[in-house]
Amino acid sequence: MFLRLLSDIHWRAANPKWRRMTCTRQSTSNAAEPHQVALPAQAQVVICGGGIMGTSVAYHLSKMGWKDIVLLEQGRLAAGTTRFCAGIVSTARQASIELKMADYSNKLYQQLEQETGVQTGYVKTGSISLAQTQDRLISLKRIASSLNVMGIPCEIITPKKVAQLHPLINIHDLVGAMYVPEDALVSSASVSLALATAASRNGVQIHERTSVSHVTVQKGRVTAIETDRGQIKCQYFVNCAGQWAYELGHAAEEAVNIPLHACEHFYILTHPLNEPLSSNLPTVVDPDGRIYIRNWQGGILSGGFEKNPKPLFTEGRNQLEIHNLQEDWDHFGTAELKRHCLLAPTNCPSFGSNCILYSSITFLSEPLLGALLRRMPDLEALQIMQLVNCPESFTPDMRCIMGESPTVQGYFVLAGMNSAGISYGGGAGKYLAEWMVNGYPSENVWPLDLKRFGTLQSSRTFLRHRVMEVMPLMCDLKVPRWDFQTGRQLRTSPLYDRLDAQGARWMEKHGFERVKYFVPPGNDLLDLGQSKTFYKPDWFDIVGSEVKCCKEAVCVIDMSSFTKFEISSTGDEALESLQYLFSNDLDVPVGHVVHTGMLNEKGGYENDCSIARLSKRSFFMISPTDQQVHCWAWLKNHLPDDSNLTMEDVTWKYTALNLIGPRAVDVLSELSYAPITPEHFPSFFCKEMSVGYANGIRVMSITHTGEPGFMLYIPIEYALHVYNEVMNMGQKYGIRNAGYYALRSLRIEKFFAFWGQDLDAFTTPMECGREFQVKLDKGMQFVGQEALLEQKQNGVYKRFTMFILEDHDTDADLWPWWGEPIFRNGRYVGKTTSSAYSYTLERHVCLGFVHHFDEKTGEELVVTTDFINQGEYEIDIAGHRFQAKAKLYPFSSFFTHRRRKDEMELSGYQGE
Repeated sequence: MFLRLLSDIHWRAANPKWRRMTCTRQSTSNAAEPHQVALPAQAQVVICGGGIMGTSVAYHLSKMGWKDIVLLEQGRLAAGTTRFCAGIVSTARQASIELKMADYSNKLYQQLEQETGVQTGYVKTGSISLAQTQDRLISLKRIASSLNVMGIPCEIITPKKVAQLHPLINIHDLVGAMYVPEDALVSSASVSLALATAASRNGVQIHERTSVSHVTVQKGRVTAIETDRGQIKCQYFVNCAGQWAYELGHAAEEAVNIPLHACEHFYILTHPLNEPLSSNLPTVVDPDGRIYIRNWQGGILSGGFEKNPKPLFTEGRNQLEIHNLQEDWDHFGTAELKRHCLLAPTNCPSFGSNCILYSSITFLSEPLLGALLRRMPDLEALQIMQLVNCPESFTPDMRCIMGESPTVQGYFVLAGMNSAGISYGGGAGKYLAEWMVNGYPSENVWPLDLKRFGTLQSSRTFLRHRVMEVMPLMCDLKVPRWDFQTGRQLRTSPLYDRLDAQGARWMEKHGFERVKYFVPPGNDLLDLGQSKTFYKPDWFDIVGSEVKCCKEAVCVIDMSSFTKFEISSTGDEALESLQYLFSNDLDVPVGHVVHTGMLNEKGGYENDCSIARLSKRSFFMISPTDQQVHCWAWLKNHLPDDSNLTMEDVTWKYTALNLIGPRAVDVLSELSYAPITPEHFPSFFCKEMSVGYANGIRVMSITHTGEPGFMLYIPIEYALHVYNEVMNMGQKYGIRNAGYYALRSLRIEKFFAFWGQDLDAFTTPMECGREFQVKLDKGMQFVGQEALLEQKQNGVYKRFTMFILEDHDTDADLWPWWGEPIFRNGRYVGKTTSSAYSYTLERHVCLGFVHHFDEKTGEELVVTTDFINQGEYEIDIAGHRFQAKAKLYPFSSFFTHRRRKDEMELSGYQGE
């Protein structure tokens, strides 16, 4: 609190304009204060929320030249979650975009005090992340590899070095640690006030004690906001309301779903030690103990993420400012207090019901207290000053939420920081400001985009249950391909029960249940369902047998989760519009399927899809599962407002079965009584057929894997019948079920890129070898055309490349999963984007982009074919480098089934 008050004084002293705009704070009520400055009647941007996110957005927008900005805070600036933030700025993040945000934040905060004159409490302490197990150490090594190639100093250290850096740490159970010397501590409220000071000096109007009650939307666009002090007309609205963002999102004519939910979060503040801790002592994160520890005024601040979190604020609006929430004496049980009390009763006359420890039972219990005492045994005699219980907002996938609403143009969101708000605040505000000013951020933020969620993730019950799983996962070891356990069986195929009974093991994508693989009878189902490792997984042989069947016989994969749209018109409007929005030529004969990209002005992929021409004026579009919201919003925003043009989301109307393998043609021929030879049914062709008793089945000669076969799009009421018919007829051809893990192996060994993982809004067809899918020579105008013409003339600065690991032992070595650094001739040139074991090549295959940097200046240079082919490559897996062979084209000569070149190149993939 002292730091908060001090920063208040410094900020107002440094900003006379602010003194004229505000008055003495008297209460936490929302009543208008006597000297409040009137709100403007209109503004370009209104930001709701005066915490670290809102002030960061205001700061960066004003830095980029936007001045007509109003920031509204319903209480006091930085008096929400920001006020109670632990102030730890950590760059140790697994996702690349989160790492970049945290690194930018650290650098921003370092110079903010000098820029504004507001003391921010910035101290570069460094951080130590501890590992009690070898798996945890592997996870830290993977993070360290990413940090080092980003230019952030980082090293894996021994337990002995941990003791040297932090003498109070008990190292007896450690196997190693990660040390990041550039990490820091700040006063989070002071940082927010410093950002507000700079924004105010740049012309941003800031009004406290002002609540937003409603967002006015007309014709799908923000036009004004209503407050308890009047209306403000605006073009843009930014929801930075933190834990209240969910409710505020629904305060509009058209709801904006913002899936987050708050949980209680606890930490303790202690009195200074007898020998006060140094202010630059490293922060300690003990994920296996579920705690973090930092210096605080000579004592410590320590918190954690318990296994049984408490959701809160499930309905309605709440107090204007966050206060220390009420302690819950029964959350863990009073017995723990008696065993672990840090104050001897003889030294504490108030021991009992008046003792702060007694009333702070929620934190002071196993495992958090026990973990703290084991990690710092010298704290046995330490006195607790205060228990802090504050709300933290969590999201369904543990990543923050940013971006423009898919339903309301001009409505932007930045919220749901998952207890990392101070680390992300600077970078997140920067990217959102770029998004608003330029139309896109400077980095790929798809993993954080609001449009990755659908309305189904905004159910209050779903959020309440999911955040109870998410909060403990902040510390749990996340090995590759782990799955959430809550909020499952939400979206299922009609075949779910049938597949589940046959041994399906499930994963979830965009709320949709999808099969990973099928466990054969007699296998240990429990072990396979809980396989967690960075090494060769238990399902290795199972997936291998599914891949073999796809190549030698026939397999069925339920791919109903595909996003499916129908676009049609009464005239030529559909064709003309799609020709402009897609890079490939869609003016093809009826019945043909075109694989194409939906590009932005920079030529980057907003979507990667297949489009079948059903009739002269009707098209059937198939996109990746998680494109359902994003693709719909993009098309709605870019298609002309024409009553003759209609678009319908038919994802739920069709079950999709992928029939893969050389015997697929035999199965389909017998079921349809129709010729399925290449002459009658060429590649990339679509026919409406009868299969069994069911008619109206859209059959496409495409499998998204490069293997022969067909996709069957079945009206949902016929799904079970068609599946049964296919399985019964396929018995004599060796048919079996298969899952997405087999699909992934097939597509990666065929060098097929996947949108959202390999392809993104910053990747063009020229950079990933798909220039043949672009109609540059057709004389047709389309979005992204100018950028592609420029690349064709000047060359590209990154190239999608396949890597085959050469000295890697599949059984003994760590596996590549994705995100591993790529080195060429010893120099870092990029990261892998996909990885899988190829059962055909009997080696690991990695896909990724190679860049070319000038060795002296660091400037990006054009990447040529010779540059790729003449290099010696290594893939870094958790600090160990493995030799790799680079290729720009598939290793087709290794495959049992050679395909025609056009089929190999054109087979699109939207499967993961």
